[in-house]
Amino acid sequence: MEGMKLRNIIASFFMVFALSGCGYDGHFRYPCQDPANWETEDCKPPLCTVSGACPEDLVGEDVVNGTSSESIIEEVPNE
Repeated sequence: MEGMKLRNIIASFFMVFALSGCGYDGHFRYPCQDPANWETEDCKPPLCTVSGACPEDLVGEDVVNGTSSESIIEEVPNE
């Protein structure tokens, strides 16, 4: 019984340690999610419609047009 308890504690420690690496690292998954890239040729139709990665598809048309009440992340948080 004691051995099982110790094993569970050790397993829990390793799970927490392994999951601590998950999280926001300051990068966008798709280049067209970054507001700095919205005016590039790759992020405008017809090029972006082929891959389905237009800014309107990724973040929403209201955010791209500036009609959303939600704010956009302007800068990468300090680590």
